[in-house]
Amino acid sequence: MTYLREIILIFFLGVISTLNAQVKIKDVRVEGRENPLGINSLNPVFSWKLIAEKNGLRQVAYRIVVYSKDDLSSSSLMWDSKWKKSSNSLFVKYSGSVLSSSKKYFVKIQVKDNEGKSAESDVYNFQIGLLSSEDWSNAKWITLEKLPDSLINPLPLSSSRLQIREPYDLPVFRKSVNTKSNIKSSYAFVSGLGHFVLLLNGQKVENNFLEPGWTKYDKEAYYVVYDLTDKLNQGKNTFSVLLGNGFYYIPPIRGRFQKHKVAFGLPKVKMKVITEYQDGTIDVLNSDESWKVHKSPITFSSMYGGEDFDGNILPNIWTSNSYDDSNWKNAIIVDGPALKAQEIEPTRIMESFKPKNQKTLSHRKSIVYDFGQNASGIVTLKMSGNKGDTIRVYPAELLNNDGSANQKHSGSPHYYQYIFGDQKQVIWSPKFTYYGLRYAEVFKKPLAGSKIEIQEIQLDHIRNSTVESGTFSSSDTLFNQIHNLIKWGIKSNMVSVFTDCPHREKLGWLEQLHLMGPSVQYNFNSSALFAKALYDMRQSQTVDGLVPEIAPEYVQFDWGGDMFRDSPEWGSSSILLAWYAYKWYGDETLLTENYPMMKRYVHYLKSKAKNNILYQGLSDWYDIGKERPGVSQLTPHGVTGTSIYHYDLTVMSKIAEKLGYKSDRQYFDSLAVEVKKAFNNEFFNSQNGIYATGSQTAQAMPIYMNIFEPQYKTAVFENLLKDIFIKDTTFTSGDVGHRYLIQALTEHDRDDVIYAMHKDDTRPGYGYQIRKGATALTESWAALPTVSNNHFMLGHLMEWFHANLGGIKQADNSVAYNHVWIEPKLIDVVKSVKVSYHSPYGEIILDRKGDNYYSVHIPIGSKATVSLPAYGHYKVNGKNVKTKLSKDKARVEIELTAGKFLITK
Repeated sequence: MTYLREIILIFFLGVISTLNAQVKIKDVRVEGRENPLGINSLNPVFSWKLIAEKNGLRQVAYRIVVYSKDDLSSSSLMWDSKWKKSSNSLFVKYSGSVLSSSKKYFVKIQVKDNEGKSAESDVYNFQIGLLSSEDWSNAKWITLEKLPDSLINPLPLSSSRLQIREPYDLPVFRKSVNTKSNIKSSYAFVSGLGHFVLLLNGQKVENNFLEPGWTKYDKEAYYVVYDLTDKLNQGKNTFSVLLGNGFYYIPPIRGRFQKHKVAFGLPKVKMKVITEYQDGTIDVLNSDESWKVHKSPITFSSMYGGEDFDGNILPNIWTSNSYDDSNWKNAIIVDGPALKAQEIEPTRIMESFKPKNQKTLSHRKSIVYDFGQNASGIVTLKMSGNKGDTIRVYPAELLNNDGSANQKHSGSPHYYQYIFGDQKQVIWSPKFTYYGLRYAEVFKKPLAGSKIEIQEIQLDHIRNSTVESGTFSSSDTLFNQIHNLIKWGIKSNMVSVFTDCPHREKLGWLEQLHLMGPSVQYNFNSSALFAKALYDMRQSQTVDGLVPEIAPEYVQFDWGGDMFRDSPEWGSSSILLAWYAYKWYGDETLLTENYPMMKRYVHYLKSKAKNNILYQGLSDWYDIGKERPGVSQLTPHGVTGTSIYHYDLTVMSKIAEKLGYKSDRQYFDSLAVEVKKAFNNEFFNSQNGIYATGSQTAQAMPIYMNIFEPQYKTAVFENLLKDIFIKDTTFTSGDVGHRYLIQALTEHDRDDVIYAMHKDDTRPGYGYQIRKGATALTESWAALPTVSNNHFMLGHLMEWFHANLGGIKQADNSVAYNHVWIEPKLIDVVKSVKVSYHSPYGEIILDRKGDNYYSVHIPIGSKATVSLPAYGHYKVNGKNVKTKLSKDKARVEIELTAGKFLITK
């Protein structure tokens, strides 16, 4: 950057600062959401962010005012916090008059800054949900038919015999009501299990997908709230509901793929609509036996097998006001689970892909479409045909040698089928299932003399609609491609649960959450999803304290005993994710709500330990050995499980200290000492500094978990490096060990080794997957076609991209990024990097070009330490600044307040 450009930029920054000196309030959140409908608390918490162009501003006081009416009159005042001298802008708890279920409230935030100026937010709102069974009053669970109690199977064994029976019909419902004019507000509270679509007067109320989110349905289910205020007609209105099976019921039908046979019951719906008029009167619509029910045109629905639709069962106008449903049956009332408002963002179609090319397979009489991207999703078809014509679509992430769809290792058969009725032109897509796909093989089956035409086809990528929280780009093309590869693995496995894969399982395997959580949080605001994951663990924890490897736990895999149910590296997400997420987002309830579960799990692990060593589980799953990947090949059982056990105890000590449980902390500290001693006695050879087999995982985990005695630290790390260099910087770690390998090298400032291990695309790894044609992270390092090619578990390098190459992380004692530590690495190797992260306080940005240009943005509420190589003299916004040397004298540290800064030499 030239001197002239520098002067111009500094002048520009100064002008902007002068013009925009006052702070502004944005992104006001209630219970973590903006203008939420249906919160589960009468004492919600409020958070907000501040922005300003001027540097050095900070909040010194706040005021929160809550009203029951949007006129914000004194007569509707529910709470005035008065001015509080505080810099806190996260999770301030409501402390006013008692709030009421289903009611909507309005909130304004005011702040004062350190220059004596004040700011006021826009008006935000929140609505309390239905918090008890009494709040649902006369609303009932209704259905078409009831599943016999003898067939309810909420936790099947994977090896249990398939019980063949006739399929049950899916139901659809209708209810018409008359609505007066002058509507003030109208809200629908709906739960349809497994999933539902709500229509009003023939139109879908919201463009959400697979609502509500998955839960342990024998414990609880979610409902969703919709604002109907601007959607209701004056006069007649007709509500229609379609249901799909979801994970509530997996139909065990021959000829369709099924991973397991879970059955909580048959699909059912519960719904309440509360409409208030300007004159103060209220109408309430409840689901009950007066609702009409009919067999659904969706004739098959399975999370694993696909979906079929028959346009001959009902006319396409069946959801309209004009349709006559007098010959439909009345719904029957059944029991159902307790309900809680869904607090995660809905799953939606987030991107769409048109075919990159297509190929006709004459030997199969099919057309194969290539969308160019492997993603979780569905296909949408715009097509024409005649009554009785059939079209069938097989989605796939890979192709066979003959060019046909290959579902062999992703769950087969899974397909979508549409049978034309009277409607000749249709736009259709499945509503209650999805798959991981890049390709779609389409078979047309017209009746004699007829013809089916496909005008358009596209892949619609579905994922949880939570906002993206970060970006990464660099001058290294391969690293940019790897980042995108991993991100697609995340996006394709982020619905209402973080799944392992979007096709053959769709299950919430837990090790991913604490191992990949750091990568996820840099890219997506996952606070609500992580909180739900912890809630799922609480619901799935067994009586004896086991946190199973899957949550929600829908199936117990009984191959190899408890290997696929009781693995400490998996269940420890119940402790580690809670601590990590608290550190990332600052929400202390992540600790308080989950603390009883954590303690029970520690006691469970202690009861399973043999002389304080845990031998059970999967160990370093999918490491790189001579055999087909699976259970750990290079690292013996006991090493990873006991390392995690020791790490759990050290984290539990911190949590107990944070929550004020002194005796608990003493217990965890004491047990950690015993586990550490037992671990070293069992696995460490003090003569050569090697743990167990000396694998990369066996050496890296004790380093990260600080299990070794101090005098052996150098030897242990040198043996780790030795193994890496003997293998020509090839890594061998798997699902569990790879993150700790990267972290151990990072701790010793060997980012050069991390770079070398991941820069070579000629051997199994990220670059190798890209060379093999992968467009999403695969299950195996070698992108084997015999396993999933869209997986979530191995993407640990993404954390390094953001925290090390980009340099954005937290200082040791920081919470919610209130003290940002910026320390970019490999400055002389990767010429430029731009990374951003939306922390709870606001956006953090580092834009680095070479070794003499660092554009930094720190949000109000945070401070920052920028650590740069100790060569040259640095200026901030053109001015000399105080710096201090790091302990090793290799770097200089620059302290920054909130604001925008340009650091140059």
